[in-house]
Amino acid sequence: MSAAVLNSKRKQQILAEIVRAYIDSGEPVSSRTVSRSHAHAESLSTATIRSVMADLEDEGFLYQPHTSAGRVPTTAAYQFFAQIVASQAKLDPGDQQWIRAELAAAATPEEVTERAGHILAKMSRGLGIVVSPPLGRTALEHIHFMLLPDGRVVAVLVTTAGATRDKIIRPEQNYSQGDLDRTAEYLNRQYAGRSLDAIRADLLSRLANERERYDRLVRDALALCDPSVLGEGDAREIYVEGAAQMASAPEFAGQGQMRDLLAAIEEREKLVALLSTCIDTPEPVHVQIGVKEMLAAGEHLALISAPYGGGEEGQGSLGVLGPVRMHYERAITAVAFVARAFSETMRRESED
Repeated sequence: MSAAVLNSKRKQQILAEIVRAYIDSGEPVSSRTVSRSHAHAESLSTATIRSVMADLEDEGFLYQPHTSAGRVPTTAAYQFFAQIVASQAKLDPGDQQWIRAELAAAATPEEVTERAGHILAKMSRGLGIVVSPPLGRTALEHIHFMLLPDGRVVAVLVTTAGATRDKIIRPEQNYSQGDLDRTAEYLNRQYAGRSLDAIRADLLSRLANERERYDRLVRDALALCDPSVLGEGDAREIYVEGAAQMASAPEFAGQGQMRDLLAAIEEREKLVALLSTCIDTPEPVHVQIGVKEMLAAGEHLALISAPYGGGEEGQGSLGVLGPVRMHYERAITAVAFVARAFSETMRRESED
């Protein structure tokens, strides 16, 4: 970001006003529009505003689509607005109350997740996305195994938050239902509240101990609790809400843009990877203007994401993917608040 903008309060104010006006109207912003705004009507002349806008254009924050037109924000302008302006905004108390009520009304962990995605989509008018923590690093309350007639085994995993995951596995050896029941009883007695990764590490440690090296129960538990099989490694479930309303945005009115958008939505592995990166960033809310990872539609998209959860339940991520011309103040504050409220809801579910 240009140091000239960072060091000039006047430029920051005018640039923020231009971005807000363009987000609201979708039309190039003129100096007269800025001069009519409440923040500058008395203190700045139209000539002064025109001069500042010319400087901002030279510095790469604005461009003029036509000679007689006003200015339009560039990616750098949106990035400035999101980081400096919108990050200082506060979510309306009414929105906070509505979000808490929506999450509290959910009856199951899955419904909590779906509602979180719906809330984010509604408040941003983009996609609301929730990515679950990897199952291998999620605390489990209960494990149950069921034998199928062909020798395969259904593993039913229940997390401490009450979410369930069923997985059909084909073990290398044959088990009776009695073997499976004894193994599940052992795992539930020894490891309730621990993750698959932690369970496997402890089982390997036990097998390294001479006294338990040939303990069949421990070996069976290790074979049936492999996170790479049950948890599918680092695989994460993803919930996406709001595709229809996002497709109606003016930026995607053309058939080509619509195809690009739908293709981007279908690239769920990339969505998971994108949102998961926010877990490792120092910012509480991560903002990316222009999502080049999403192929052709990416240049028209912005991603706002934040981590949620943590501790025994593992850490997931959530956010919104929307047009670059979105209401960043509301979207950023909504993502931050939903991440906190969702984390609190998950903790309450695991304690009940």
